Amino acid sequence: MQGKENYMRKRIFIAIVFAVFAFASVGAFAAEGKLKVGFIYVGPIGDLGWSHAHNEARLIVEELPWVDTVYQEAVPEAKVQSSIERMFRQEGCDVVFTTSFGFMDGTYAAAQRNPEKIVAHASGFKRLPNMATYMADFYQIYYLNGLMAGALTKSGKVGYVGAYPIPEVKRHIDAFAIGVREVNPKAEVNVRWIYDWFNPTKAKEATEALISEGCDAFAFTEDSPTVVQVAAEKGLPSFGHYSPMYDFSPKTVVSGQLVHWDKFYLQFLAMVYAGVYTNKNLQDVDYWGLLREGAVELGAKPGMPINPAWKDKLGKTYDLVMKRLEQMKDPQMPFDPFQGPVKDRKGKVVIPSGSRASYGELLGIQWAAQGVVGAWPDEP
Repeated sequence: MQGKENYMRKRIFIAIVFAVFAFASVGAFAAEGKLKVGFIYVGPIGDLGWSHAHNEARLIVEELPWVDTVYQEAVPEAKVQSSIERMFRQEGCDVVFTTSFGFMDGTYAAAQRNPEKIVAHASGFKRLPNMATYMADFYQIYYLNGLMAGALTKSGKVGYVGAYPIPEVKRHIDAFAIGVREVNPKAEVNVRWIYDWFNPTKAKEATEALISEGCDAFAFTEDSPTVVQVAAEKGLPSFGHYSPMYDFSPKTVVSGQLVHWDKFYLQFLAMVYAGVYTNKNLQDVDYWGLLREGAVELGAKPGMPINPAWKDKLGKTYDLVMKRLEQMKDPQMPFDPFQGPVKDRKGKVVIPSGSRASYGELLGIQWAAQGVVGAWPDEP
């Protein structure tokens, strides 16, 4: 805990120093005092997944002496525009962050109606002079989790509980399947969609159904530890999602995906406070954070890339995971999961030999990787 607190203080100190230094030159908010910042979440902050991780970053931001924050949780995607308007009109926010792909159009509309304000949207692609985009993406971590799942499955069937079949989630499942197949060429990744970001009941039912079909290792996109807990009842390995889930089952959580949204929030707000980012120059601001940027982390919990209880069971795959991890942390990134040749599950080459998927291609992935089994809406 002390290490985490020291890390948080270090990040806050760096942001303060940067902002004050730039502020001395620009002084954007000198006369106005504190920056008022709003956060809008699609799920409850107690979900222990996506929204929880964003709120943990907000708490770090809250420590900045020149920032005040407010938040609204569990906002339906259809109501995000009115939520943004309320934060501007009633809360007096200067900046609002919206944190769901489904918030994109509402955020865009609110930005158009309030050109004097600043908004930023997580996981989207629409921008305006006063609207930026940002994402800490997990496809590299899902690939690493896939390597481990492929090594651990005894049945050759790995289960995946998916939220919505949007390109982001498909990208993560594909990367996961590529990892599974790299170490276990005949293994399958069985996908069940629940069409919800946070629904423990649906997640439980989907996991139980996958277990009944013979799946014996699990990953997921749903903002609760439900999949981990249901798999643990059968002693089956799983991989946490977005927030640390090791404590929910220290014996069965192998690894997972961890995010550091504060990397973005601290830097972005320092730039706004300094007057570098304004409501007139954000149309090209699009953060894309991967392992090499420190925006994401492989781990069952912070500082634990792989649960030691599983090291011996992983065998040679453990070394492969650590090798790939270092390669993707490298600024030159000598390895990427989406480098050719890659075929989709219909046998079509989607990434040719000698090529890598571009940023735009990653954002728009609709194809299913080899080994993926189950419904796949909008499959080419």
